[in-house]
Amino acid sequence: MPRMPPSPARTLVLTTFALLAFAGNSLLCRWALDRSQTDPASFTTLRLVAGALVLWLLVRTRGRRPAGDWFSALALFVYAAGFSWAYTGLSAGTGALLLFGAVQATMLLLGLRAGARWSTWQWLGLGLAMSGLVGVLMPGLSAPAPLPAGLMLVAGVAWGVYSLRGRGVADATDTTAGNFLRAVPITLCASALAWPWLQIDAAGALCAVISGAVTSGLGYAVWYTALRGLSPQAAGSCQLSVPVITAVAGVLWLGESVDLRLALGSAAVLLGIALTLPRRPRQVA
Repeated sequence: MPRMPPSPARTLVLTTFALLAFAGNSLLCRWALDRSQTDPASFTTLRLVAGALVLWLLVRTRGRRPAGDWFSALALFVYAAGFSWAYTGLSAGTGALLLFGAVQATMLLLGLRAGARWSTWQWLGLGLAMSGLVGVLMPGLSAPAPLPAGLMLVAGVAWGVYSLRGRGVADATDTTAGNFLRAVPITLCASALAWPWLQIDAAGALCAVISGAVTSGLGYAVWYTALRGLSPQAAGSCQLSVPVITAVAGVLWLGESVDLRLALGSAAVLLGIALTLPRRPRQVA
């Protein structure tokens, strides 16, 4: 039988961990592609292989078998590959804005198509969150090159589809493990096609392995679990906070500057997310 949704408190903890993991993916990928000799194909392949290995071991220690399906695995690969290649030609702010804008739009449209209805406050919250996000990222934006921008939009759509397909799974870890395992032959084939251009160093490989094993594999398993307690709208809106988290982490890790615009924009995003969360109807005594 399908498992019951997690409690609100557990959903909050799981969602917070997952969002921090998503921000970690951006930071690791940006660092590896900017400051090491690792190419996008190698980073993507190591990331997916490391995630598959860790999740397979986790599933086997529980005495279970990987689940998942090929369509979700393909969506996972498209997201991971598009994400890596796009960051070779986009600034960090532009990439984050395009990625999570596409994620939000995908999950919103698919949720509305499934019959979801939003209140006025939820629509206002979405507008506030998007405005805050643009306010945070706009100072560093420049006109993006068409190909990298398109790849990041495709990655965002793929991640939105992948997330929504995970809402009804019986076991998040088993499903994520199966999806990662199925994505391995896909990414190996892609890397074989790019063989003449592959290059990697120790620092980039370490970033890719951490990204795959921790912030992707375990992070996505946690995200799948959290999705059982989130509506499509809430799931999409929560992910708008990831670029803000990434920007703050960039200040701490990459030495980027912080200013009043970042603080105000972050507050707007978080407040907007709070407004989009569905309200429980009051009980009449």
